[in-house]
Amino acid sequence: MFLRCKAPAAVAYRGFTLAEVLVALLVVAAGIAGAVALQTRALRAAREAERLSGATRLAAALAERMRANAVSIALPDAANPYLQFDYDSAAGVLPTADACFGADCTPAQLAAFDLSETAQALAQVPGARIRVCRDAAAPADGAALPPWACDGQGGAPVVVKLGWREGEAAAAPRLQLTVAGGAAVGAGAP
Repeated sequence: MFLRCKAPAAVAYRGFTLAEVLVALLVVAAGIAGAVALQTRALRAAREAERLSGATRLAAALAERMRANAVSIALPDAANPYLQFDYDSAAGVLPTADACFGADCTPAQLAAFDLSETAQALAQVPGARIRVCRDAAAPADGAALPPWACDGQGGAPVVVKLGWREGEAAAAPRLQLTVAGGAAVGAGAP
């Protein structure tokens, strides 16, 4: 008796086709692109949060300096040095004042020093702007941020508005901090 051996039929190869490999690479590439976009957005958000945190500290420091200088903040609006403060770091011109560290300064000199120190700190942020004014206006309908313009009404609260430009766009203030209510601060416009 003879054993017959069958001739081997076509061998089925196991593995992936070129099309399957290309589809897998496309899916992996899309996942990597999504992760890169997410990381970029997270970095932008972290940078924005850092700027907002610094802006809050700067505005709060100026507000505290204003509250500490009760004589100057109580002046009528036209004579109040704080209410005249509108500084844009893009202008490049820093207000100057004599140092008032431990020295006997008048309230006007102290206010000038406070504003000079604030402007010097803000000059480190490209495209930043700060404004102190009376403003009771709320942001326009649908607007999340207040405008730079102030209504200046007597009795309106004193606010610090601070913002910066992202790219080429001139942005609205990113932060508005109320220093004091209008009735308790100054006598309004003379």
